[in-house]
Amino acid sequence: MNQMAGLRRYGAAQQTRSLREQEADVFRRVNYALKAAINADAIERARAVADNRRLWLAVEAAMMHPANQLPAALKASIVSLGRSAQRDMDTREPDLPFLINLNDQMILGLSGDQG
Repeated sequence: MNQMAGLRRYGAAQQTRSLREQEADVFRRVNYALKAAINADAIERARAVADNRRLWLAVEAAMMHPANQLPAALKASIVSLGRSAQRDMDTREPDLPFLINLNDQMILGLSGDQG
């Protein structure tokens, strides 16, 4: 019974959060895995990088979608960041701190935090 009440409260809380804040949370979750992967085994690093790759592919698809109403320059900048991330993830040893930094920049932009 308590579990159901908790799930309802969680659902209600999620509905009150902005879409941008929910998107920032996705980057936070992926970044958490990337940070943990720095000192993890190869399998955990591969999983974290794969999740990051899926995130950036989804972001690029969203930027390219015809219904996206963001300014063209902003969309181009975000796509450029994503492609930088993709190029790094295509290397034998992705630079996890670099990827984490890119994601942190997205989190800042989505959260509206400037400092």
